[in-house]
Amino acid sequence: MSDDKPLALVTGASSGIGFELARQLAERGYDLVVNAEDSVRLQDAARRIREAGAEVEVVQADLRVPEETEALFAAASTLGRPLEVVALNAGVGRGGAFVDTDLADELEIVDLNVRSTVHLAKRVVRDMVVRDAGRILVTSSIASTMPGSFQAVYNASKSFLQSFTEALRNELKDTGITVTSLMPGPTETDFFHRADMDDTKIGQQKKDDPAQVARQGLDALFAGKDKLVAGSVKTKAQGVADKVLPDAAKAQAHRKMAEPGSGDSGN
Repeated sequence: MSDDKPLALVTGASSGIGFELARQLAERGYDLVVNAEDSVRLQDAARRIREAGAEVEVVQADLRVPEETEALFAAASTLGRPLEVVALNAGVGRGGAFVDTDLADELEIVDLNVRSTVHLAKRVVRDMVVRDAGRILVTSSIASTMPGSFQAVYNASKSFLQSFTEALRNELKDTGITVTSLMPGPTETDFFHRADMDDTKIGQQKKDDPAQVARQGLDALFAGKDKLVAGSVKTKAQGVADKVLPDAAKAQAHRKMAEPGSGDSGN
């Protein structure tokens, strides 16, 4: 890699919002370090990102594993270029009643959504503080604003990320580093299929465009905003409503959308 362009790192970049974040950063003049677990899809994504004129370093790593998380940061560091933008986007979910889901699946959510984000943030923030410069985008979710009946651990993981991101922002407010939380609503990605939620109302409903979500998120990032509910007008309206509804009402509303079988006819 040359050092003619600024460098950005995007996790979970093989598809969905992560791919769009990487692609649109390339269009905005950045070279990329892209990461995902699926090597084949990641290589295909990198090829498409290069079409925007960026140099792309591919780092396949399973961020559920601490050693591989560390290896990703090490690989980015060996390029000898500062990370100007870091998008901590990788995440996973699992639908179903907590009493029925596998413990391994729930801990996978904690490992990827929570632990790997904290791990990479620790490495990235320390480097940025030395330079007194950098931008961090954390993909939280509108789910962070509500108890997630039938997605209990996923929503809780996003609530953690929301609190963590806003705390970091405050700690770094007198530096040249900005921290922004991206809060999408339901988005047209592989998420709901991978989370075994195809039979739910939320799994079957029309969803937001990941390109729109990424564009709004990057606009917020470069504007230095603290957080943004991104996506359609409907999603933004939900974000406003969630500020005033009691938790019990939000949990019941989430139940109606995420309960297994809720997408079946007549439910």
